[in-house]
Amino acid sequence: MTNIENTYLGSLLHLADPTLPIGGYSHSNGLETYVQDEVVHTVASAKVFVSNMLTYNIKYNDAAFLKLAYEATANNDLETIIKLDQECSALKSPREIREASQKLGIRLIKIFRRQKAFDIISEYEKAVASKEATAHYCIAFGMYAQLLEIPLAEALFAFYYNAAIGMITNSVKLVPLGQLDGQDVLFELQPLIKKLAKETLTIDRDLVGLCNIAFDIRCMQHERLYSRLYMS
Repeated sequence: MTNIENTYLGSLLHLADPTLPIGGYSHSNGLETYVQDEVVHTVASAKVFVSNMLTYNIKYNDAAFLKLAYEATANNDLETIIKLDQECSALKSPREIREASQKLGIRLIKIFRRQKAFDIISEYEKAVASKEATAHYCIAFGMYAQLLEIPLAEALFAFYYNAAIGMITNSVKLVPLGQLDGQDVLFELQPLIKKLAKETLTIDRDLVGLCNIAFDIRCMQHERLYSRLYMS
């Protein structure tokens, strides 16, 4: 049996670590509104929420932008990366979601630039400083995945998995669900995550940015909830 050294696994685990100190734990991405409206209130409804978010929102938005940023970075194409960043900003209508994405992206860059310097990241930061770009999390994730030589398929799987973990953890806190209920949902979603990661590799560019009106409305309503545990 051939022993092939895996040179990217450590970088992948670090990049997709749900406990990375970038502030992701403080955002529910609209879930808190769904819970207060009693749309999400059981294990089954939490699973539906996470499944729908992965399938109809993340696939055509953040995961798609990750893929496009990965490919642009491989071509050292800063101009395209900036345009993708601007497109991402335009598509994130709810203010809380847009600002959360930007904050997470900036913090992700701060963590990784301390260890490894890349010219294209430095140029991207200059674009952020000049307000040409805003450093969305999915863009930064895609750039670092390519620069750290993580295969795109694995990066996408890890990105979806990270998103699922975040939503499930928030469901456990907000609904609330039992810890084992959350783990059951995560196990059950793995085939879907694998399927979505594969589909994103060949996603139709014309479908990138597909709108999720109900999700956007719930995220906007979150700004005016009477009581809130999360920033979004």
